[in-house]
Amino acid sequence: MSDKLEEIFLKQSELNDAIFAKQGIRGPDGEVLTMAAIRKALEREELGPNGLPNQWLRNYLTALKAEAVEVEQDLLWKWWSKDRIDIQNIRVEIVDLMHFLTSMALVAGLSPEDFHRLYTKKHEVNQKRQEDGYSKANKNEADNKGVI
Repeated sequence: MSDKLEEIFLKQSELNDAIFAKQGIRGPDGEVLTMAAIRKALEREELGPNGLPNQWLRNYLTALKAEAVEVEQDLLWKWWSKDRIDIQNIRVEIVDLMHFLTSMALVAGLSPEDFHRLYTKKHEVNQKRQEDGYSKANKNEADNKGVI
C-alpha cells in the first residue's frame, strides 16, 4: 500500500496543475503556471511580495480561511436549538481544508516526508508545552526555532 500522505501530495499537485491549465493561469514567463514553476521560484529564493511562493501561499491561505468559515457556518451555536449539524457536509469541508493546506505545503517546498517530520517535531513541542503548563506567562517561541 502506498503512503497516504504522499498520495495526497501527488494528487493535489496534479489538481493544481490542471486548474492552472484550465484557467489559463500564467507565470511571469508567460507560460501556463505549474507547481514545478512555483517550486523553482522557491529554489531561486524569489521570496518577496511579488514572488510566486508568496502569491500562491497567500491565495491558498485565503481559500483555506474561506473553507474554515464554511465549516463554522455549518456549526450550531444556539444551545437551546433542536437543530442538528450536517456532519457529512462538515467532513467534506474539512477535506477541502486539507486540499488548501496541502497546496500551501507544496508551495512552501515541503515533501510528505518533510511535513511528517515537522509535524512530529512540532507535536513534541506542543506536548512539552502542555506538560509545562502552557500559558501567556510562560509562552516562549524559542522552542519553535528548533522545529526544522
